[in-house]
Amino acid sequence: MGFSCGFVGLPNVGKSTIFNALSHGGAAAANFPFCTIEPNTGIVQVPDSRLLELAKLEGSKELIPTTLKFIDIAGLVEGASQGQGLGNKFLGHIRNVDAVAHVVRAFNDPDVVHVSGKLNPARDLEVIMTELMLSDIESLERRMEKSRKQLRTGDKELKAEIDFAQICLDALSEGRIPAYDVHDSAEVEMVKRLGLLSMMPAFVVANVDEKTFLSFGKDETTAELIRAATEKGMEVVPVCGKLEDELSQLDEEEAKMFLDDLGIKESGLVRVIHTAFRLLDYITFFTVGPKEAHAWTITKGMTAPEAAGQIHTDLCRGFIRMETVSYDDMIKYGGWTQAQTNGRLRIEGKDYVVQDGDVIHVRFSV
Repeated sequence: MGFSCGFVGLPNVGKSTIFNALSHGGAAAANFPFCTIEPNTGIVQVPDSRLLELAKLEGSKELIPTTLKFIDIAGLVEGASQGQGLGNKFLGHIRNVDAVAHVVRAFNDPDVVHVSGKLNPARDLEVIMTELMLSDIESLERRMEKSRKQLRTGDKELKAEIDFAQICLDALSEGRIPAYDVHDSAEVEMVKRLGLLSMMPAFVVANVDEKTFLSFGKDETTAELIRAATEKGMEVVPVCGKLEDELSQLDEEEAKMFLDDLGIKESGLVRVIHTAFRLLDYITFFTVGPKEAHAWTITKGMTAPEAAGQIHTDLCRGFIRMETVSYDDMIKYGGWTQAQTNGRLRIEGKDYVVQDGDVIHVRFSV
């Protein structure tokens, strides 16, 4: 199960440049609005050192990491909710991703035109969110009008959806992003069904130059951006396109030395991936053998049959049991067989909730 992350932002914030630096997708990048018309797509491997360690233990010939799809969506302008710029076509592209990265410009460059005339990433984020909220208001009003006409006495599900939509509409009309319980499956399902753009899992990517990257959050401009994003419940990830491009030219050891010299723990790509994983409540389990070591991404809380179904639908349909060893035990005892000998292999049934780092083998019959 890979996942998709859409890059959204005003024109000329360097969205396509960031997309290219992180994904090497080859999207066009130029100094004019709407350089990106149709979404560009790039696939990147999700780095996970555990996969390599497991492959070494079991002598796997091939490593298959999980993947992340980056989608570079055309620039948004004020009035998009009313059809300005690329309007509804742009907004429709956002609905097709799992998470949204709002790209804002936090670099000064006189050679690159700023769509608003002045650098202010906090204001740019406000413009983006306002347009998404206005679009949601219009969408909710249309949906509620249609739903009320369809409502019949005793239709509890539709009544609950209308009530929830009204709560969302009231909040949006007051300029607030509606809150909902992420642990309430019914509310989560209603949010997805309503397709509200402002309530999609989202974080902020600040496009910075090298100087700003190393001092991010210490100057007033970026500190204000962090405050504005925090108020909206979003994390901010600074990314320097030039640094990411340089890192992409290096092997793993050279890249680590490069980051160490700059006093940086993680690249922008890794930070973006980790932020998206936390946001979407994703975890990783593994299957390992002589042929291949494979990482699989699932949503936290999935049961053993559901996780097995990510490998192949037959494994879910004919699920019997799951044999499991934790990653830590695999490393501690030196592999699957040694962990089993030391009593660390567990036999789990259909109710077992798969944990991050589980190494599994599924028994099934169809």
